[in-house]
Amino acid sequence: MPETIHVRLVRSPIGTKERVRQTLKGLGLGKVGSRSKLPKTPQVMGMLRRVAHLVAEIRE
Repeated sequence: MPETIHVRLVRSPIGTKERVRQTLKGLGLGKVGSRSKLPKTPQVMGMLRRVAHLVAEIRE
């Protein structure tokens, strides 16, 4: 089973570029406070780097 990462959207994407908003949608994050459990793959980690200023990792 692949390792997973838990992330939460902590800042609003209002005023960001369309590409950033589409990346958040691809990660399953919509509204501020929404959470997502994602596989820790190179593709997902690259998406998270693009929106790192908007999300936070949840430590469980």
